[in-house]
Amino acid sequence: MSNPGAQLSVEQQQQIAAAQAQAAAQAQFGVPPAAPQASASLYVGELDPSVTEAMLFEMFNTIGPVASIRVCRDAVTRRSLGYAYVNFHNVLDGERALDTLNYTVIKNKPCRIMWSQRDPALRKTGTGNIFIKNLDKSIDNKALHDTFNVFGNILSCKVAMEDGSSKGYGFVHYETAEAAENAIKHVNGMLLKDKKVYVGHHIPKKERQSKLEEIKAKFTNIYVKNLDTEVSLEEFSEIFARFGKITSVVITTDENGNSKGFGFVNYENHEEAANAVNELHDTDLKGKKLFVARAQKKHEREEELRRQYEQAKMEKLNKYQGVNLYIKNLEDDIDDEKLRQEFSVYGVITSAKVMRDERDQSKGFGFVCFSSPDEATKAVTEMNGRMIGNKPIYVALAQRKDVRKSQLEAQINQRNQIRAYMPVGYAHPGTYGRLGRPTHFYGGVGMINAVPGTTPNIRTNNYNMVNRSNGRPQNAPQNAGRPNASNRGARNQYQPTKQHNQYSQNNRVANGQGLSNSRNSATASQSSSSAISSVFDTRKFVGVSPEAQKQLLGEQLFPKISDRQPELAGKITGMLLEMDNAELLHLLENKAALDSKVDEAVSVLKQHAMATGQNFPDSE
Repeated sequence: MSNPGAQLSVEQQQQIAAAQAQAAAQAQFGVPPAAPQASASLYVGELDPSVTEAMLFEMFNTIGPVASIRVCRDAVTRRSLGYAYVNFHNVLDGERALDTLNYTVIKNKPCRIMWSQRDPALRKTGTGNIFIKNLDKSIDNKALHDTFNVFGNILSCKVAMEDGSSKGYGFVHYETAEAAENAIKHVNGMLLKDKKVYVGHHIPKKERQSKLEEIKAKFTNIYVKNLDTEVSLEEFSEIFARFGKITSVVITTDENGNSKGFGFVNYENHEEAANAVNELHDTDLKGKKLFVARAQKKHEREEELRRQYEQAKMEKLNKYQGVNLYIKNLEDDIDDEKLRQEFSVYGVITSAKVMRDERDQSKGFGFVCFSSPDEATKAVTEMNGRMIGNKPIYVALAQRKDVRKSQLEAQINQRNQIRAYMPVGYAHPGTYGRLGRPTHFYGGVGMINAVPGTTPNIRTNNYNMVNRSNGRPQNAPQNAGRPNASNRGARNQYQPTKQHNQYSQNNRVANGQGLSNSRNSATASQSSSSAISSVFDTRKFVGVSPEAQKQLLGEQLFPKISDRQPELAGKITGMLLEMDNAELLHLLENKAALDSKVDEAVSVLKQHAMATGQNFPDSE
């Protein structure tokens, strides 16, 4: 492979397009393809999320002509799912790729290649599938494949992994049941890397759970905890011997021989064990209440704890769904009681909390929980944007961080899809060059093909509408669409300016006047940026429309973001201006909150760039 990050060349795109056109024509006119397409399809797994179709094309095209490649992605976030399908024209090319490219390292991860099984029947029956456990941690997919391929043709081979390390077991799926039987016969009980391995037929999870339930129903071993440390083994045995014949009994001790307060008792049959559990659980022994239950294996206990945690988590989420509010942009002197008073007129409040740091200083945000969704909805409607002290507060239903991040990724993906189907220079019909709603992906916030050589203008009440055909303001000079060196690259990026008289400024632009050379433009832009005050005066909001407020906030945000992310400032400003005005005001007054939002935006942009194979600029 040459350059892993390279995109498909024109020649490569033409090859794929020609192959797809030929396949479509054959399907339309009933002409059979040269080789069965299904049998020439490969599954490529264990891929790094940043691997793209272009990378795979460079790798597999060295074997033979590739018909198509598709990296499977999440429908909403477009993030790679870690596997892809590669289709060859010739089945022989697929066989060569499987033999020569399997476990090739791509982006520091060995890929796993197997024939694509369109029919799930083979996977569901489990014929030829074996299970191997007690594997050494150093055994990977390739080592396991090399060990077992001597017994027959392998359809798939995988070592179970967690956080990049082996879990000590794996699976090998043979083409025939005879090969699987042969592998079990020769490898079960043998040493692999000085560890004795178990090899047997794979039992589906449903069947394993069914057998486990049968074992649970016929248990003989019981677990006893909360024992007094003075209880001896003889006393312990006498207490439980009343319910049946004991085959073994033990009290667990430490290295000094002192009791750890728990033990195990194993009976000869299930009825005796069940009777002991029923009679002795929650009884007192030397002032302590005993816990007596069926003995569980470690994985059973972990699974039960996990299930209890998830159940408690869901109950908590359902309990507070639609009634818990998130409030930010609070003044520092607002405490829990004052926050409760402000919202108490809308219903019964079950809790009100202002979040504080380790020095007991307000973090500027808090939560208010109501007793019903109707009360919470009314509070959001009435209180969002209301001035408390000298700040307009932001009020919304509380959301988990992962939910907010998913929504942001979905919005970005939606904009990207819209942009993908637009011709260059296209602008939505009837849109203005304004802040708040970018017309392109990350787009900038009102900079739709601004007139070159001028400082891009923020929208005023009589700003000229964008021409639908070429994206230029109406009545702009013909050469306005050809950017010069000074403004190239500024297109669709937010670049705020200082506001002047709206009517005179717009009239000059509409008549083609007020145009300056690139040097004057750069100077004006720099002077405008430097003139922005570091402290925002909220009195400017009085009697001003939300769109005009957005303009003011955008002018203040851009230079602050530019200090940290000069290359991405335009995109990040466009993303942040989608937020509520009160929340934006909070970001201006709280550097930590702004930094957090910028980091979150950079993270989303970086993930999107990785998912689409684009280069990501490092600004810091």
